[in-house]
Amino acid sequence: MNSKVMFSSASPHWATPADLYAKLNEEFAFTLDPCPLETPTLDCLRSWEGERVYCNPPYGPEIQKYLAKAKEPDCAVYLLPVRTDTKWFHTYCLAADEIRFIRGRLKFGDAKNSAPFPSMLVIYRNV
Repeated sequence: MNSKVMFSSASPHWATPADLYAKLNEEFAFTLDPCPLETPTLDCLRSWEGERVYCNPPYGPEIQKYLAKAKEPDCAVYLLPVRTDTKWFHTYCLAADEIRFIRGRLKFGDAKNSAPFPSMLVIYRNV
């Protein structure tokens, strides 16, 4: 395996698989997606207060800015790469109400191949 690809920051954006989002939206009834790929100029870090948030943040050094907002909304569900060795995982993810490790590797967007990393859902229930 090419570790350059696995740890590359060539693009921090990974489009959420539609079927995964649909299942999560059915369970959580999201009212805000602060990081939609189709609106990259959106103020992603505006107030999330009172929202039910789905967040697939850019996968790079800025990820903890998004995780720091986890306690603002009524509910926050993050789709994240599994990085249990990072400071942000220990600071934010371990404080979540639930972590769901996704079996196998996701195919993001319209990619032909699976991602070169495992994924997880990190869930905060604040109400």
